[in-house]
Amino acid sequence: MQFEHIVGQQEVKERLITSFRGGRLAHTQLFLGPEGSGALPLAIAFAQFVNCKQPTETDSCGVCPSCKKFQKYAHPDLHFYFPTTTTDAVKKDPKSELMLTEWRTFLSKNQGYATQNSWYDFLGVGNKQGTIYVRDAADIISKMALKAYEAKYKVIVVWMVEKLHESASNKLLKTLEEPPDNTLILLVAERFELLLPTVRSRAQLVKVPKINDPDIFQWLQDNYSDASTAQLVTRQANGNLNAALEILNNVDESQSNFILLSQWLRLCYKPGNFVPLHQFNQEMSKLGREPQKSFLKFALESVHNSLSINHGNAQLVKSTGEELSFAQKFAPYINKANQIKIVGIINQAIFHIERNAHAAILFTDLSFQMVDLMEAGKKFVKNTQ
Repeated sequence: MQFEHIVGQQEVKERLITSFRGGRLAHTQLFLGPEGSGALPLAIAFAQFVNCKQPTETDSCGVCPSCKKFQKYAHPDLHFYFPTTTTDAVKKDPKSELMLTEWRTFLSKNQGYATQNSWYDFLGVGNKQGTIYVRDAADIISKMALKAYEAKYKVIVVWMVEKLHESASNKLLKTLEEPPDNTLILLVAERFELLLPTVRSRAQLVKVPKINDPDIFQWLQDNYSDASTAQLVTRQANGNLNAALEILNNVDESQSNFILLSQWLRLCYKPGNFVPLHQFNQEMSKLGREPQKSFLKFALESVHNSLSINHGNAQLVKSTGEELSFAQKFAPYINKANQIKIVGIINQAIFHIERNAHAAILFTDLSFQMVDLMEAGKKFVKNTQ
């Protein structure tokens, strides 16, 4: 992982390089940044840089034997620790060492931009949550007692330090405060307030901000999409590269949801005879459970956009083009007469879909309630004009 492959964060890169070249290398550092900011890739790139055999002024060389091993996340002096839980392969006593093959594959797939949910999904553990156990803390101490195999610095990368079990944290305190010579401990976290104070106080803080919109836009345009799509995705991503990729992958789904929602709301706003609305409900019932949930969540987001517009916060609306135009026209009819109930019935519908409710009955009931609520919204607008 080289600095040049990390999206944005130029100031952070320069600070890291300057601290190393100036002989101010703190041996325990905390890379703190929100999801999608690139805190983990920055930590790995920094570890590669300080161990590179022929670094340039601004980056590791990428071609020396050390760099090649770092780029495969398989250098013998690079050690990863991360949240683990039981899996089909690891039935009990999970720890990072038992899942290194999966971890390296996961990092390669995501170019180092890891998220908790994507890691758990990759492991196939359902709703289980991971922990960094005391077993990992014991392994860290054991690894650090040994000399570096071939690198100048032995590197310990601990991802999602918030997940350190208290017993693991207590076991590591002395190590974090006084690591052995030629050892670099890089802690990576997203939530400062969730870190144990004893851990926070023993590491030099490296703040990693959200990625600047121009940097995300340029990266998307260079690698994935045309300018108009890149602009739309950047606006919605809010500095989170993982979110940008997810949005990009779901552009078609979002457009489909918008078409369905605009059709549904027009039918509910002016139902006339109920045959078209009944046909719409029947079509929705034929979709799978996940597309149904996706549609309803998109509807909730649209209601939120309408409320933002109504309260003078249109800058918070991330929609553009037809979606924005529709939201502006729809917004007046989401008001004091119906807004709480509309949010309530959509959330309730999502709840029942997750529990395998009869979809045709659910959407019919939801639509009839929406007809009444839209009528209440129209009356409110009329009475306040």
